[in-house]
Amino acid sequence: MQQDPGLTVTYQPHSARIHVLVVAGDLDHHTSPRLQAALDQVALAPGDGLVIDLSALPFCDSTGISVLVVAHQRAQDAGARLALAGLEHDIAHVFKIMGLDRLLSFYDSRDLAIAALQ
Repeated sequence: MQQDPGLTVTYQPHSARIHVLVVAGDLDHHTSPRLQAALDQVALAPGDGLVIDLSALPFCDSTGISVLVVAHQRAQDAGARLALAGLEHDIAHVFKIMGLDRLLSFYDSRDLAIAALQ
């Protein structure tokens, strides 16, 4: 587990092919390096899935969004898939306004995201 004031990122492997990162707290300019560091620790191979559980994320600024977009690109480059789970309604709305719903996959819960990646 990695911790920073305002942000906690916990790695919870689901299986050999499905990786889960649980993010809790505010994702902003000060805390996004913590998420980036956790993402860098996840080794993705072709066919793998990465779920980022954001159900405990009350705030996300543009820096945090950039980290999530880079995570998507990294997963694509590795032949893996990325799913975001549990986005709070207002944050999901901002993502949709930005058109990120056409780039990123969103699921209401971690379980639904995992099921989609299996």
